[in-house]
Amino acid sequence: MERKLIIADLLRKAWQSLTAQIWVLAGLMIGYTIISLLLTCTMPYVSYPGRTALGLASTLFTLVFVLGYLKNLFQALDGEEPQFSAYGQMSRKVFALFFAYIFYWIIVGIGLVLLIVPGIYIGLRLVFAPQIIVEENAGAIASLRRSWEITRGATGQVFKLVLAGCGLLLLGNMAFGIGIFLAIPLVNLMMCAAYRRLIVSDQ
Repeated sequence: MERKLIIADLLRKAWQSLTAQIWVLAGLMIGYTIISLLLTCTMPYVSYPGRTALGLASTLFTLVFVLGYLKNLFQALDGEEPQFSAYGQMSRKVFALFFAYIFYWIIVGIGLVLLIVPGIYIGLRLVFAPQIIVEENAGAIASLRRSWEITRGATGQVFKLVLAGCGLLLLGNMAFGIGIFLAIPLVNLMMCAAYRRLIVSDQ
């Protein structure tokens, strides 16, 4: 089956899911931002060991939030109420996401050194690793490999999707900074919907 991502369809689906759960999804993003800012602002006022501990806590908090929030986004796409229990359930996948990010940036970094274009191409092919970790319970390497598989023949469309997402984030940021709390879940819903479309095409 042809891998085809229609940006307008993905945006429509994402917008419908967002508006149905707007207070929960936007509220979670606002809460995450506040806690992250508090952790960051606290760092200059603690000793070096404490700063290291805060840094680790901040990283762990971010990883758990990303995993749980992605699960919430998939729940919203399915017409379900996002569940806070998702964060506890997804916490066991923290190391998979952490190492997926590490491997991702190493591979993309090498590609960027090789005249930039290879890095962009590789980045687009591996971009769905977090969604795969959440939805398919994959490990770090397996999620990157799976992302590479499902984006075969769809790199140009994924590139357009990423550009559209960047445009939406820019617009959200221009809306007095407040719109970003709607733009972030909207863009991520589009990415989750695109992942779903790609795995259907891959079957």
